[in-house]
Amino acid sequence: MWRPDIIDLSQFYSAPLGHLVRRHVRQSLAQLWPDVRGQKVLGIGYATPFIRPFLEQADRVLAAMPANQGIQHWPREGPNRVFLGDELELPLPDQSMDRIIVVHALETTEAARPLLREIWRVMDSGGRALFIVPNRRGLWSRAEHTPFGHGHPYTTGQLSRLLRANMFLPEQTNMALHFPPFGWRPLLRANRLFERVGTRVWPGFAGLVMVEVSKQVFAVTPLREKRRRRIRSAPALAPATRTTTRDGDSDQ
Repeated sequence: MWRPDIIDLSQFYSAPLGHLVRRHVRQSLAQLWPDVRGQKVLGIGYATPFIRPFLEQADRVLAAMPANQGIQHWPREGPNRVFLGDELELPLPDQSMDRIIVVHALETTEAARPLLREIWRVMDSGGRALFIVPNRRGLWSRAEHTPFGHGHPYTTGQLSRLLRANMFLPEQTNMALHFPPFGWRPLLRANRLFERVGTRVWPGFAGLVMVEVSKQVFAVTPLREKRRRRIRSAPALAPATRTTTRDGDSDQ
């Protein structure tokens, strides 16, 4: 599956249309997670345009970029917080991150379930993750001049079912980018009007689906307990019988 590389992504978010995407997604994030003080935040895919506001609040902010996408130093004005790695083997300890943002990742990976299991592994038991993907019903999933026009788009129901099947519990669902994915200046200027009207009139046709999830932790019964139950429920064996040979010797 083709994935936009670091040059394509950087150029898009440096253009006027990309600036608007950044603004609207950041607004949704600010409403969803207004306070991340003392927490550890991880971005997976290409999340740096959206996690910058957390630099001033969070205890730690990191960004993981897959090898087939490429990497760039971030933030420009300080020490690098980005690392390049295999998205299926993140170099992070178990339950080490409180907030995880996944964008430009799930729709373009060829191993969605292993990726989700790896996110589950590094996510704290009381943490939250936010998955941002192109909406299958929206115009943005068809706009190949944007990073959202590639890969596998999802409806809200499809994404929620996939997350539930991989031990996540959907908590909130939001939609974003109701304005059309075109760089025509009159349309760009009217982006706020499109957002207000789209939220009320055509919410299901927004460009992005955003699902916040918590981590499901299931109680696992130890194997020994299972074996004990099997033994306890097994029928009682008949007592051993003794047979006597002609010579009077017993045979057990």
